[in-house]
Amino acid sequence: MFLNKEDTFKDAAETIGGRIVHAREAQDLSTAQLARRLGVKSSTLHAWETDQRTPRSNRLIMLAGILNVSPTWLLMGYGERPMDVLKETEMEQIRSAAERLRQQALTLADDLKQLEARLESYESYQK
Repeated sequence: MFLNKEDTFKDAAETIGGRIVHAREAQDLSTAQLARRLGVKSSTLHAWETDQRTPRSNRLIMLAGILNVSPTWLLMGYGERPMDVLKETEMEQIRSAAERLRQQALTLADDLKQLEARLESYESYQK
């Protein structure tokens, strides 16, 4: 039996450690990078991710901020998941890129009109 992406997420998000891993991966951070940002050892973060230990409340708040999730989601799995946040962020990036391309296309069209006008004036001058 094959698990779909949603089932895989549910399995990973059953524990606080699984939610930390999921949110870290959603932010495209390595364990060492996240540990460095939190000011903890990689072994400490590994212990949290494998549910051997649980972060203290001050670290949990920092962790939630860095991972762009709510502390409630990290603790209990309630609320907006990282996947939801990423989709929204990705959509904003796509909208922004589309608007940049639209502006470039308009600029190119204006530049083309100017070049054609100059060419036409040179051609009429030579006749």
